[in-house]
Amino acid sequence: MANDREVLREIWEGKVPVCFQLDSEEVSELQAPDPFYLMVPRLSYFPLCTDKVRKHFMRHIQQEKQDNEMWLEFNGIPLKWHFPIGVLLDLYGNDIQLPWNIVVHFDKFPENVLMHCQNKEVVEAYFLSCIKEADVLKHRGQVVSSMQKKDHNQLWLGLLNDKFDQFWAVNHRLMEPISDEGFKYIPFRCYMSDESYVQKLLKPLNAEGHRKTLNDLLNEVFPDNQEVHVRTHGIVPPLETPLQWLSEHFSYPDNFLHMCLMSS
Repeated sequence: MANDREVLREIWEGKVPVCFQLDSEEVSELQAPDPFYLMVPRLSYFPLCTDKVRKHFMRHIQQEKQDNEMWLEFNGIPLKWHFPIGVLLDLYGNDIQLPWNIVVHFDKFPENVLMHCQNKEVVEAYFLSCIKEADVLKHRGQVVSSMQKKDHNQLWLGLLNDKFDQFWAVNHRLMEPISDEGFKYIPFRCYMSDESYVQKLLKPLNAEGHRKTLNDLLNEVFPDNQEVHVRTHGIVPPLETPLQWLSEHFSYPDNFLHMCLMSS
């Protein structure tokens, strides 16, 4: 059971200051609009917290483009909306100065890079599919399948409205090990600098029944590279951290551990 509630709350309350600026080529008037500043939750997704950004820039773009899908860019890189905000921050953290300067676009959607996201229902469907995938890994899917629609809704609304207690009232069931051995497998994704990620079946215990650590994960996933560390939630966890504990306390709301690889 994820029992260290203070850790869970600290992770949940992580916020990032962002400065959104409209792409200069898309401004429909002589003077560029003021940038829009926002504190966004690390655990959320950009489409869930940028309604005000869209509204702010809407009247400054050409009318025929006002119904276009908004997309975001940093340093020339389109930002994948289905990566949690904290993952994007960890991925590009070496190049980011706060507030994080992000360019807003309503034109030339990069079809070959980004998935479309016309509304929040798209995010909800993606988010719940990740939770189901994680539960298959942890509990053979038994916890999610025993939940009612209202439980799924509560998970989603807890994330959408940034409500810690509402979310964890249901999510604690997904974080309970099936036995003393912990989860069946640890749901994780390890990201490279090119935004690709590695995901493997990884048990929380080794053959001798001892708890595996973050160091074990890195050795199994990257056997040829001994000098690697990962960053998650803006920090570099100690390599001796048990994987089961990490999964219970450091997973994102989608129930996956999202870790960005850093070569030392």
